[in-house]
Amino acid sequence: MTKTAILLGATGATGTELLQLLLQDNRYHSVKLFSRKASGISHPKIKEYIIDLFALEQHAADFTGDVVFCCIGTTKAKTPDKETYYKIDYGIPAAAATLAAVNGIPSYIVISALGADKNSSIFYNRTKGQMQEAVLEKSITNTHIMQPSLITTKRSENRLGEKIASAVFKVINPLLVGSLKKYRNITATTIARAMIWLDNNSYPNIIVPSDEIQELGK
Repeated sequence: MTKTAILLGATGATGTELLQLLLQDNRYHSVKLFSRKASGISHPKIKEYIIDLFALEQHAADFTGDVVFCCIGTTKAKTPDKETYYKIDYGIPAAAATLAAVNGIPSYIVISALGADKNSSIFYNRTKGQMQEAVLEKSITNTHIMQPSLITTKRSENRLGEKIASAVFKVINPLLVGSLKKYRNITATTIARAMIWLDNNSYPNIIVPSDEIQELGK
């Protein structure tokens, strides 16, 4: 039996990698993209819904499938306004989880971040933590929350800070061992592979920290 996958965030770093893997994977016969802009990719498997993601609930009739992969996320540089940032990083994943629960979608896999904590004094970590709580409240059968460390990938835009951080991690990664392994940087491709693995295999942990993602995405 082949599946229909729903993908949010198909034009982002991890979403781009995940889409390519889904198109190559015979376990998925259809990929529904819910986005604010077109992916620019033409493929028989793809069905695109170009919508206002802040009004995702208005598209409940189309939000049907076997798994939701939520790769939505922004950055302070892209979205300096905290209200808009919150609507993206909390509002969209939470709304998608609500629709998944209402429509009986059995699998929901979302990218959060290492350090997510609903009680954190840091806005970014607090937002991710609150998002996680909202997702977990829906009690979707196969829920997994990915908590990657710094994500490295080839981006079209120039992010100097990420380039510097990546260079630093190349030096310190070998020093991060044992319980510190989860702080090693991780590639978008590895995360995407792990997300597909989690959709197709039984895994006991709902919260999946970065070092576990590394192992699953090998």
